[in-house]
Amino acid sequence: MRSMSTLGNDLYTGKTSFPFVGKRRLWFILAAVLVIGSALVPLFRPIQFSIEFTGGSQFTVSNVAVTDQALATDAVQSVVPGATTKVSTVGEDAIRVQTDQMTAEETQEVTAALASAYDVSSAEVTSSFIGPSWGADVTRQSLWGLAIFLALTFLILALYFRTWKMSAAAIIGLVDVLIITVGVYALCGFEISPAAVIGFLTILSYALYDTTVVFDKIRENTLEDGERSSRLFGESVNLAVNQTLVRSINTTVVAILPTGAILFIGALWLGAQTLTDISLSIFVGTIVAAYSTLFVAAPLYSLLRENEPAIKARDERVRAARALALAAA
Repeated sequence: MRSMSTLGNDLYTGKTSFPFVGKRRLWFILAAVLVIGSALVPLFRPIQFSIEFTGGSQFTVSNVAVTDQALATDAVQSVVPGATTKVSTVGEDAIRVQTDQMTAEETQEVTAALASAYDVSSAEVTSSFIGPSWGADVTRQSLWGLAIFLALTFLILALYFRTWKMSAAAIIGLVDVLIITVGVYALCGFEISPAAVIGFLTILSYALYDTTVVFDKIRENTLEDGERSSRLFGESVNLAVNQTLVRSINTTVVAILPTGAILFIGALWLGAQTLTDISLSIFVGTIVAAYSTLFVAAPLYSLLRENEPAIKARDERVRAARALALAAA
């Protein structure tokens, strides 16, 4: 079995090559299936939004002897029958209860009911209220942040690479990452919170970084080709992706190890909700970002450029030269 260093050297020289561009139709079909599947997930399992987006009341019961969530649900229902209630365990001795918006009187009664249900003093029950206008403002600001990020990304990449087609391929790759990550979020039943939004923007930044590295190598290869190149444009793009493959894998592994530790140990074990929200989005998004750069963005860029007259003419010359060499042999 070859070592990673030997594999990396073979990939860089072209001795070993994976057909990222050659089998792009297969990769595009796979990407379409993943995107469509992720987009359909909310139809069967609606996306849950946190209280910061929907508004409502939140109660936290600390220092409880038992963490039976049914006690909280029954306590809230005893005060406000039919109220929507979401109960979660925080750490080993705390309960978080999120409900519909309640009046000040109902809040006091629920606080007393929760204290009685868990046999703690009322001082151990804290409450907070988030109004609908604040939730709407958070939603609006999150969407604006995403739109501004994508617009600036398109502009900066177009200026840096001096072609809008790289920007278009990169943006499509970023949207692919976002849709699949949100789909996984919905499938796992996790709610979208401000911390999750921060995680989404973080993985988009990571995906942009990974894509830029690969595209920079693509630009280097295609510029070096010149008129006397012996490679087709798609082959130069494929070589660049293979040359950065080991680096992409190593970067992805290094990135998911700490976020995986936070997700599976700090969040799911210790029960830190904020850590769960942000670490899951980063963990899933990092893996999807690596896939999207290799199998979507780079092959798509090659597809967008191959029909340009200059590139098409050069590819025809390369094919003709190969045909002559084969006939002479």
